[in-house]
Amino acid sequence: MFVLKNAWRSVTRNKGRNVLIVIIVAIIAAAATIGLAIRGAAETARADGLSSTSVTATIGVDREAMMSAARQAAQSSDDSDSSDSSDQPDFKTMRDALDQNALTLADYEKYAKAAGVEVSTYYTQTTSVNGTDAFQPVESTTSNEASGTSGSSDSSASSDGQSAQGGQGGGPGGMGGQGGGMMGMDSGDFSLVGFSSDSAVAAAANGSFTMSDGEVFGYDESSEGDVIISKALADFNGLAVGDKITVADLSGDDTTYELTIVGIYKNSASSNTGMNGPMGGTSSDPDNAIYTSVATLEKLGLASGSDSTDDDSTASSDDSATTQTSASRTQLDFTYVLNGKDDYETFAKNVEKAGLEDGYTVSSADVEQYESSLVPLDNLAKFALTLLVIVLAVGAVVLIVINLFNVRERKYEVGVLTAIGIRKSKVAAQFVIELLIVTMIGIALGVAGGAAASVPVSNQLLAQQVSSQQSEATSRQAQFGRDADMPGAPGGGSADSSDASGSGAPAAPGGAQPSGGRGGFSQAVDYVSEIDATVDLKVVGQLALIGLALTLVSALAGIVAIIRYEPLQILADRS
Repeated sequence: MFVLKNAWRSVTRNKGRNVLIVIIVAIIAAAATIGLAIRGAAETARADGLSSTSVTATIGVDREAMMSAARQAAQSSDDSDSSDSSDQPDFKTMRDALDQNALTLADYEKYAKAAGVEVSTYYTQTTSVNGTDAFQPVESTTSNEASGTSGSSDSSASSDGQSAQGGQGGGPGGMGGQGGGMMGMDSGDFSLVGFSSDSAVAAAANGSFTMSDGEVFGYDESSEGDVIISKALADFNGLAVGDKITVADLSGDDTTYELTIVGIYKNSASSNTGMNGPMGGTSSDPDNAIYTSVATLEKLGLASGSDSTDDDSTASSDDSATTQTSASRTQLDFTYVLNGKDDYETFAKNVEKAGLEDGYTVSSADVEQYESSLVPLDNLAKFALTLLVIVLAVGAVVLIVINLFNVRERKYEVGVLTAIGIRKSKVAAQFVIELLIVTMIGIALGVAGGAAASVPVSNQLLAQQVSSQQSEATSRQAQFGRDADMPGAPGGGSADSSDASGSGAPAAPGGAQPSGGRGGFSQAVDYVSEIDATVDLKVVGQLALIGLALTLVSALAGIVAIIRYEPLQILADRS
């Protein structure tokens, strides 16, 4: 009790020095409060951002891993055969490594059952078909002449014309113009896209659309053969809801398919029909996308994995070989929908356990996009940590110096207390308690100030980080890595900041832009631009521990000095 009373008297007696310590500690505490609040908000945003939001996942080919394994195997072979010292890559080995069988619908469904978490699925199947005399794709005269095909009833000419484009066309359905036609096949005049459900329609590669007339097709047997086409395609051919259209198989024979228009849609985003050029193929034009159900593709024998057409198929030819060739052109895109990031990570692990081959990998565009959106916040969290370390280090040094001067000034008091029989440990404890009282007062004031300033300050700092990230992305997009004043640098070093901000149109699934055009070197990212950096009990507890640590560290030097003092020598020097 004597130690406590004496410590309190000393605190109230030396007001000037203690007020200075309170101010210093309050500044340290305020900076630490803001830093801890920012880090806490960043951790919360990262942990909770996708915890209650649906996350989509896909299984795709991991070409980098496959080529890396093939390269290592080739190097091992070269090491064992020292006679072969050529640095030329073994292209045959690389091609063999990439020669993976595509996953079937049964494979995707098997992995869905092995997910171990609640999962829903949807998928699309995309193929290409040619036009006929009565049904032509939307295209200009120039592109028609350049492509060497008119989608006419002369199927052999159409086939030859399409072959001339082979490997050049964009992906079906306007999927960014990537991949060179239908996986190396003829691109055709139209992309025929079959959807498994409304969820698949909502994630259409061409972006969102609205119904202009009629209604969307169904997914049961009664809706087999029903399709919806774009308003541009309907206007080009003079068609309306209820009309029937006939499209031709890419095989070049007389196989045709009759479909019924039940709806006409209008793309929400305007499309540039010439952006892919004459080599892009008309099927890559969003306006030439024909939407239907997977059931219709199965009915026609065009679904991935189909062996033959149904007996009641609307196809005018029952040639089994032709149908198998047509089905082999169909591209299957399967998507899993999971309840949050944790479920996604569990799903990825369980899929690997279920026997997913090394050449395939599980990925999520939602998770990757969200991780990209957190880049400014992560940078801010790193800055907050650096600031916290610097402030605490400087604060500890300042408090140590002040405490050393305090002990030296009160050296005679230490000598008197020890001379009258008070143990040095109690004298040291008195100094520690004095500093602890002053430190806790400063921390209380600092926490109050930091709590009031944490939200506006953190959001202001985050806004600066977002702006910096957008400027960097815009500069990279505009210059392609070249200097701004370099001749030929795209954009001349200037670019609209909206290209990298979240205010622009969102990118379509798979990296394609909404209108089916090619994406640039960087995609638009909707950065996290605001956080709730409020001070909670966790932050207060952390600051209390920080205050205790600062007190002990700064008091340690004083304790060492007190222990070394000899009371009689102190009194003798004083006299």
